[in-house]
Amino acid sequence: MDALRLIKSSRHGLTEARSVPEVLAECWQACVLVEAVTGVAALELMERELLDRGSCGSGGAAAIARAVAEAAGHAAACVGRPPDDGGGPARAERLTVLTDAAVALRELCGLVQETAEALVVLACGAGEQELYWRCIDSVDAVAECQDLAAQLLRAVDPACRELLPVGDWQQRDGGGS
Repeated sequence: MDALRLIKSSRHGLTEARSVPEVLAECWQACVLVEAVTGVAALELMERELLDRGSCGSGGAAAIARAVAEAAGHAAACVGRPPDDGGGPARAERLTVLTDAAVALRELCGLVQETAEALVVLACGAGEQELYWRCIDSVDAVAECQDLAAQLLRAVDPACRELLPVGDWQQRDGGGS
């Protein structure tokens, strides 16, 4: 299945989750999907960089994609797979193709943002310390993933200014103070 379709499905699942276990399950699914998509993107970007340059080099966007995949894996571990989510296969296991990397990465950044927001809401409403700290640790891990995903998107599609801090694009374009 195409990455974009899976990302949209995950965003929908996160939006529809109502209970704490459902939200945690969807957050875990989202993190695992981010890991899978950016892992595939890393391979494709490395292949493209090798063809373009003819040597391995530093990896550029491929290195960033690998870092996002690692951060997403860490975030998934922090969220943890809820034991009552049915134990079926992760949505990410259906990933077969990454048709348009730039579009998929834009949607992926939205998914990561929504995952962070859902975890913050859970933390704010947590009635027990264990859930609160699990959410806080997960928010930290997802925030790292979010920063790296934005870097990756800029590396793949430099036209994505909305993900740049305001000062960066103002200085580059000669605008601002």
